[in-house]
Amino acid sequence: MMQEPPDMLAPPQADAVPVCDPISLEIIVGALSSAQLEMETVLERTAMCPFIKEKKDYLAAFYDADGRMVAGTVLPIFGQVVEPILEFYPLVSMRPGDIYWYSDCYQSKGAVSHNSDQVIVAPVFVDGKITAFSQTWAHLMDVGGMRAGSLSPDATDIFQEGLIIPPVRIGRDGVINDELMRLFERNSRFPDMLRGDMRALFAATGLGAQRLAELFARFGTEIVESAFRQLIQRTSIQVKARFNEIFPDGEYSFTDTVDSDGKGNGPFHVRVRLTVAGGRADLDMTETDDQAPGPINFLMHDCVPSLMLGMYLTADQPHQLLNDGAMRVLDTITTRPGSLVAPIFPAPLGQRSLTMLRVQSALTGLVNVATRGNGPAASSTYSIYYLRGVNPKTGERFLMQDGVGAGYGARPFADGHDVIYFVGQENYPVEYLNSSFPVRMRRYAIHADSGGPGRWRGGCGVIREFELLCEEATLSLRIGNVVEAPYGVSGGLAAGAGRAVVNPGTDRQRDLAPLSDGTVLRRGDILRIETGGGGGWGHPYDRPAEQVRLDVLRGFVTTTAAERDYGVVLTTGEDDLIIDHPATLIRRKTERQTGLFHRHGYVETFT
Repeated sequence: MMQEPPDMLAPPQADAVPVCDPISLEIIVGALSSAQLEMETVLERTAMCPFIKEKKDYLAAFYDADGRMVAGTVLPIFGQVVEPILEFYPLVSMRPGDIYWYSDCYQSKGAVSHNSDQVIVAPVFVDGKITAFSQTWAHLMDVGGMRAGSLSPDATDIFQEGLIIPPVRIGRDGVINDELMRLFERNSRFPDMLRGDMRALFAATGLGAQRLAELFARFGTEIVESAFRQLIQRTSIQVKARFNEIFPDGEYSFTDTVDSDGKGNGPFHVRVRLTVAGGRADLDMTETDDQAPGPINFLMHDCVPSLMLGMYLTADQPHQLLNDGAMRVLDTITTRPGSLVAPIFPAPLGQRSLTMLRVQSALTGLVNVATRGNGPAASSTYSIYYLRGVNPKTGERFLMQDGVGAGYGARPFADGHDVIYFVGQENYPVEYLNSSFPVRMRRYAIHADSGGPGRWRGGCGVIREFELLCEEATLSLRIGNVVEAPYGVSGGLAAGAGRAVVNPGTDRQRDLAPLSDGTVLRRGDILRIETGGGGGWGHPYDRPAEQVRLDVLRGFVTTTAAERDYGVVLTTGEDDLIIDHPATLIRRKTERQTGLFHRHGYVETFT
């Protein structure tokens, strides 16, 4: 299926006369950033769901009157968030005080990508005319479905993953539609929490609309609209120029792999082919494997590959807005209906992050092919687990819904980041888990040796180990990159894998399937989750021996791996580890394995 950008996304035309001067433009950028931070603060401090208030699984953004993103926290899994609303509610039908809402993945063409994500949008009016939109999005803990938490690995269609909300008008003249809210709350196992989260979303979106209105009042409609156009144009020019530096005319291809769909199927391959010629860049993903029976399908909006590349292309420009201007890096994206990235309704989508991050690493693979390994290595997928049971302190059922960070790929100039939960989200503090749920955290530590060895080490994953304090609970689990660990680049090695095990080191030890649901835990059982790391960059023998020694002291690398992977021989001194320099020199003179990509003991080279 050929996905062409719709007309409303055509590149904005530069102003004939730049109405907004450069100084005013930067003041407006600062005002937008400040307003966004205010919205996020409201969400964090008023929401009830720990996925919002502790993990910060949300987004706040601003759009122009045509629905183009101007500023916001862009996650590379979302599409044109306002566009689905405009398809059902023309601009002429909107009024001040309107609030719009949806969570429909298929009807929004992937603007949201699983049912737990709720989008709230409010138009901003100036003198009776729509001038902008304020928007928030957040992951709600339980929206119905076959099991508490909604996104069960056992799901075989999207109806089992929670209530689907098509684009609807939830607020009119500033009044929330109570009937719609009561219907939504009735489908959740935790209605009070859901109600509080929705109110937080309404409040944050309303605050954003208020701040936009103040901005238009301060500078005037013409100046602010000019600023919006300039900001989109500036991003578009900058991202496209950087893209052209990396990708000269030619054809580039890469494949990455998802281990399984949890239903006994797999592996699944994400295949990308980029053709650059005559000023055009066309991405073909039609050779990606068929959609899965299990919930790993990723309904990919047509702008997502551009956003993923845009994040990389602007990574060294922290003040550059990643807005609508980054959504047109690629001229066309061609997918095949019925494939893993273009599933057909009602295929399940709840675990789509397993595939989404493999799409991202496949696109990074294209960068490495084009630059002969001058891009980052691949990253592990963050892990998710849900623990469901009855809290003995309250007598009420609980849902401990947690996401655990993993290691990110090393870069040509630095180690990969350790223990990252996607972009800017966070791991739960131990104090919060121990005080809120019937568990006792026993260990929270770096997963040593999980980072891929290299001149620059891949980021490490984490170990979280806790004891169950209630009579019984059921576990839902998702760990990715167990079989196909993230690749290393330019001589760097693949990362270490993650796993989950119950009662480790005892005669009751059992390893858990990495994508599973319904595992029963009982009082006193110990659950250990180990997440994977990121691939390494550059040959491990090129890492300074002293840096390896410090990695060992800090718990990122074991002494065994220091010698095996880095060729650094360490001995124990009176109070410290000491490098055995003669033995290290001999070890590092052994034959090196060379190549561009390293995956699980074999090397891929490209000509």
